[in-house]
Amino acid sequence: MGASMLGSLIESALPSLPLPSNSRSNGFLAGRHLPRGMRKPRPRSSAMAALGDDPIKEWILTEGKASQIRRISPIGGGCISLANRYDTDCGSFFVKTNRGIGPSMFEGEALGLNAMYETKTIRVPKPFKVGELPSGGSFIIMEFIEFGPSRGDQSILGKRLAEMHKAGKSDKGFGFDVNNTIGSTPQINTWSSDWIKFYSEHRLGYQLKLALDQYGDTSIYEKGQRLIESMEPLFEGAVLEPCLLHGDLWSGNISRDNTGEPVILDPACYYGHNEAEFGMSWCAGFGGSFYSSYFQVMPKQPGFDKRMNLYTLYHYLNHYNLFGSGYRPSAMSIIEDYLKMLKA
Repeated sequence: MGASMLGSLIESALPSLPLPSNSRSNGFLAGRHLPRGMRKPRPRSSAMAALGDDPIKEWILTEGKASQIRRISPIGGGCISLANRYDTDCGSFFVKTNRGIGPSMFEGEALGLNAMYETKTIRVPKPFKVGELPSGGSFIIMEFIEFGPSRGDQSILGKRLAEMHKAGKSDKGFGFDVNNTIGSTPQINTWSSDWIKFYSEHRLGYQLKLALDQYGDTSIYEKGQRLIESMEPLFEGAVLEPCLLHGDLWSGNISRDNTGEPVILDPACYYGHNEAEFGMSWCAGFGGSFYSSYFQVMPKQPGFDKRMNLYTLYHYLNHYNLFGSGYRPSAMSIIEDYLKMLKA
C-alpha cells in the first residue's frame, strides 16, 4: 500500500470526536491526524516554533486542547517501545515511542485499535495521533485509561470479546487493510476469501520460513509444511467467517478499568476465524467462566478442541523466532502430534 493511500486510511480511521470538559478526570480526549501536507498553516510564536522539535507536546498543546503539561511519567511493561503518561490540565494521555522503528508499526496498531473501538463492544484505548520523531523513530498518542487493581471478571471478558467477534465483520474476507506486527515480527494481512489458505500461507507458512531462514531449521520447516498440506480435515463442520480479532491476546494485553470493565490493548488485529483468538491462551489464563460466557454469544463449533493447538502453534513459532530455541520443543511437539493424528 502506497504512503498516500495509507495516509488516507489513517485519516478516515481516526475521526474527530467531541472533546470532554476539563473536569473529566481521565482526559478522554480526541484529535485528528492530518498528513503534514494537508494541515493549514497557522501563526507560530517562538514558543510554538520550539515545540515543533517535539511533535508529541505540540499535538497535546494544540489539537489535544491542553494548555499545560504538568507531568510526564514512565510506565513500565513494554519490551518493544517506551511508554509514558502525559498529565495535563485537561486530562491524561498515553504515549508510546520507538526510536528505532518508523510509523508503520504504530499506524497498524492505531487502525486495529480504532476497528475494535468502533464495534462498541469492549473497551480499548482510543488512538489519536501517529507520527515521526524528529530524531528518528515514531510515536502514538492515545487515550489514557486508569486501570483497576486486577484483571477483572473473566466471564465479562469472555462475553465482551465474543460480542466484538460477532460485531466486527469484514466483506473483504480474511486479512486486514495493512500489514502489522505480532510482537516485532511482521504479520502479513493480504486479503483472502479462503481462511485455510490464509492461515496456511500468512500465519504458519510465514513463521516456518522465518525459522528456516533464521536458524536453518529444515526439520521443523519440512514437518510444518506436511501439516499445512494435511490440515484441512481439522476444519470439517466449522463455520469459517471473518471476525475482527485482537490477534495477540495474552495476560499482559488484558486489564480492567476502574469501573470493572475489561480493557484490551496492544493488538495485532486482523479479520480471521474467531477461534484463532485463543492461540495465546497458554499465557492468557483463560478459565472455565471465560469460555462459558464466550460460547453463550459465539457457540462452540464442531472440532473446536482438535483445532485449538493449531492456533497455538502460530504463537509458539513466533516466540521461537523472536526469543530462541526454548520455544522450539513446544512447537515441534504440536506439529508431530498433528501429523500422527492426521496420518500425514
